[in-house]
Amino acid sequence: MKRLYIFSVRSFIGPFIVTLCISMFILVMQFFWKYIDDLMGKGLSVWVIIELLVYVSASLIPLALPLAILLSSIMTLGNLAEHNELTALKSSGLSLYRILRPLMIVVLGIALFTFYFANYVIPIANLKWHSLIFDIQQTKISAILTPGAYSTELEGYAIKAEKVQDDKLEGLLIHDRTDPAQLKTVRAERGRMYKSENGKYLFFELEKGYAMEELAPQTPVFAPSGRIVPGKLNEHPSRRTAFEQATYKIDLTGFSLNRSDEDMFQDQYEMMNVFQLDETMDSVQRETRKILDNFSSSICNAHPYFQVQQLKDPKIISDTNVLKKERHTPQVIVFDSLTPETRVSVLTSVQSRLRKQLQNLEGQVEFLQTTEGNINKFNIEFHRKFALTFSIIVLFFVGAPLGAIVRKGGFGAPVVIAALLFMVYFVLTTIGDNLAQGKNPVLSPFWGMWLPAFLLSPVAFILMRAAANDRAVFDRDLWLRLFRRKKKQKLS
Repeated sequence: MKRLYIFSVRSFIGPFIVTLCISMFILVMQFFWKYIDDLMGKGLSVWVIIELLVYVSASLIPLALPLAILLSSIMTLGNLAEHNELTALKSSGLSLYRILRPLMIVVLGIALFTFYFANYVIPIANLKWHSLIFDIQQTKISAILTPGAYSTELEGYAIKAEKVQDDKLEGLLIHDRTDPAQLKTVRAERGRMYKSENGKYLFFELEKGYAMEELAPQTPVFAPSGRIVPGKLNEHPSRRTAFEQATYKIDLTGFSLNRSDEDMFQDQYEMMNVFQLDETMDSVQRETRKILDNFSSSICNAHPYFQVQQLKDPKIISDTNVLKKERHTPQVIVFDSLTPETRVSVLTSVQSRLRKQLQNLEGQVEFLQTTEGNINKFNIEFHRKFALTFSIIVLFFVGAPLGAIVRKGGFGAPVVIAALLFMVYFVLTTIGDNLAQGKNPVLSPFWGMWLPAFLLSPVAFILMRAAANDRAVFDRDLWLRLFRRKKKQKLS
């Protein structure tokens, strides 16, 4: 029996590692395809790319593990069934549940590891790669020019090139506005652009051109009589220099990759574990109730009716400050006793106050909707970590009996079947996530996250029962017997 357990585990571990690596490679390539525009042309070092790759790979494991479990379970049982090894084990008196027992233990261990990994490691990985990709996106583009158009990506410079081919430029024009007191213009027929080894400077090797330097208008000089000294108002000292070859240097110190403080991303729901999520939701709910109570109190205290009702309260009358409050008791005035002019003034004042109150109420409603949306996001992330663990177990019990039924191993039919099943799982996950979010969520965060696991559990039960009893999944005689039994119960 010990050899059987070792054989089963070895048959499962190999395909699991291979399928996990393939899934991770596909997901990482998808990530780079999505952010390729942000990564190109930034002069990033190899170590920055490797750092980003490590953090992204860690955050993608929860998406790759279900696919790897599903595909490896189909391949393992499919190989055993295709080579008649599963039939031999059953002939020796072992049930399918007994054969799958070591694999169940392994999958259960993987599921528990996934939960701890998703709870403690992935929040840190999400924090790291979100902050890093933010810094990369904020990095100024300094090595790309659009032919025939001015580029103002470098602050203080306007650069235009008629033709751009790799690092070779033609018809280059540079306007330097870094010094407000001096205007510089450099024009060259052609040139070459490259960055320094440390990435702090951008160099232009120019050929056949000229450089113009012009000072800003001088401050006028006044004579003792108060008049402007002639010749001092519109003077623009300038000079022009022609060159055959020249090098122009631009400082890129402010345009390199600067790492932001990670604390600015710390309060996002993707960067928290279940304990932090639970604490944050309680804190947000307490603050929301406190704000609502203060808002309700401010409305009541500002309305004359509630002020009168408060003065009639025995608790207030027994207060030692009741005399002070009675001095501010609103006077009741009959509207019909007012003059027409006063009535118009009163109605205008009331309409103005009602509009202001309506604006306050609309702002409060919008605040509540935003707060509920944020709480839903935290709640969704809370249930996602638990639902992922259970989904891995469910997908194993879907894939293992399915491999025993189809009796196919390798990367042929199992890959197609696993891809279709994972597509169903991914679609259900996306639907549940979308239905649980938004201003008017259709499902609660619990049902939105647990929807795939609950819908696939009956499928796993049917497949396991069919594979264990060596029956077809849709056994016609079995369904007819169940139908007849229900019909007899209704007639009785």
